[in-house]
Amino acid sequence: MNSTKQRIKTDAINLPLTHENLVQIIEQTMVIYAELTAYSCLGQSITFAQVDKKSATLANYLINDAGLKAGDRVAIQLPNLIQYPIAAYAVIRAGLVLVNINPLYTAREMQHQFSDSGAKALIILDEMLPKLEHIIESTGIETVISTKAMDLIKPSPTINTHDLPYLDNVNLVNLSNILMSDAQFNGCDQERGLDNIAAIQYTGGTTGLSKGAVLTHRNLLSNLEQTSGRLSLESTSEQEIFVTPLPLYHVYAFLLNLWVFTQGNCNVLIPNPRDLGGFIDILKQHKITGFCGINTLFIGLCHHERISQVDFKHLRLTISGGAALTSTAVNSWKKLTGCTISEGYGLSETSPVVTLNPPGKEQIGTIGLPLKATEIQLWDESEQQVGQGEAGEIVVRGPQVMQGYWKQPEETAAVLNSEGWFKTGDIAIALDDGYFRIVDRKKDMIIVSGFNVYPNEIENILMSHSGIIEAAVIGEPCEKSGELVSAYVVKSTQENLSSQCVIDYCRGLLTPYKIPKKVIFLKELPKSTVGKILRKNLREL
Repeated sequence: MNSTKQRIKTDAINLPLTHENLVQIIEQTMVIYAELTAYSCLGQSITFAQVDKKSATLANYLINDAGLKAGDRVAIQLPNLIQYPIAAYAVIRAGLVLVNINPLYTAREMQHQFSDSGAKALIILDEMLPKLEHIIESTGIETVISTKAMDLIKPSPTINTHDLPYLDNVNLVNLSNILMSDAQFNGCDQERGLDNIAAIQYTGGTTGLSKGAVLTHRNLLSNLEQTSGRLSLESTSEQEIFVTPLPLYHVYAFLLNLWVFTQGNCNVLIPNPRDLGGFIDILKQHKITGFCGINTLFIGLCHHERISQVDFKHLRLTISGGAALTSTAVNSWKKLTGCTISEGYGLSETSPVVTLNPPGKEQIGTIGLPLKATEIQLWDESEQQVGQGEAGEIVVRGPQVMQGYWKQPEETAAVLNSEGWFKTGDIAIALDDGYFRIVDRKKDMIIVSGFNVYPNEIENILMSHSGIIEAAVIGEPCEKSGELVSAYVVKSTQENLSSQCVIDYCRGLLTPYKIPKKVIFLKELPKSTVGKILRKNLREL
């Protein structure tokens, strides 16, 4: 191995901040852009001033009616509705801790995160209330605030508790009732310093039970400033309009939504991006200038029969994260919209953005350059830096790195050392110009006869085939080679594609030990709610 040690370092690790906490920047934004539209969803638009009033009213309720104190956790379990930012800003303004919960979770998954976080209040979609029946008593939740999808358009202030006896021992109230209050919010005297906890963001749980990443006001404010510096656009006379199809409970969309908000731009929230037809109908109604997406979404839209009905001439910025971006998606999106895609990289534990391609200066196949005040090293198994051009685990140090996992000191110590270096579990190579290229997740690496095989590389090759829409690769046990490469493929309906055809295609582009030995065709690949392909589910087939 090359013994040359390379340290990839950007600006000084301490990032000066112009705000004392998230509350300041949120409240200032709502005043500066008061008359502009902040959010649009389900045919309704709401101004920054209206978000200010509604979130203040809810913040007042949480403090003075629900009796929550500084540091108490409030779980929010909502899809992309306008109620989500109202709830999130209210929790932050009240000096409480935001706990994002996936609204598609099962009762078991909900119970784990409610109990683990110690949440005292829950803001939840009305139709999910029945999931609380067998778990609410095993949590510390004392207040449940429910809302229906259309509540802000057509309020439904009454709750029929007849069918909800399991909630008799909690304070159950409808969000519409709270927002009708005339009570004034005079700010919060609870401590909300930079080092106070702002959010507990649970990881995806791909390696077991999900863990709560503890993010402070400093973590999120730092990443907000870091991301703003990389994504700054030339000003225009028109308000920027960003479409937000990814769920706000996910840290990627949460931070980017917060960035869009603090720039005085409009967010178009998409409750169900899996309904591509409905999504396209919404896109047709707006002059979209910004788009935050994920690889599978770009592919899906580009292949939809009605996508040509959308006018993308105003689109200036497209951001991708959450999963590897393929050249197929990049090329298809550029051909469709005329816009490039800026791929970034991050994790729940890093608030989340670590690296990002500068818009207009993207290097396809890379995750871009480190953000301001972010240090990156690549380590081997002995926690030593690898040589230039060699693959190693990404470790990160910067103001956006979490404080640790909530109440899990051993798990924290396993990934975060005393010098502030966080081990991501992702493998990358540093290029000569400072850009990074992800090789793969450490745990997903396949070892064939002693050779390291990275699924991302093979998936990119598979998806370069004109008849393949999506592909995922995993390793399977093999007596002869230790593991073999197994490919799961979604093919175009117009293609008469056989397994052997796919293998033959790979044979011309991959070294023999990387060529899939098995090709399985599926109608669709298993995905998370964010749209990330779940390789672990393929291993269970």
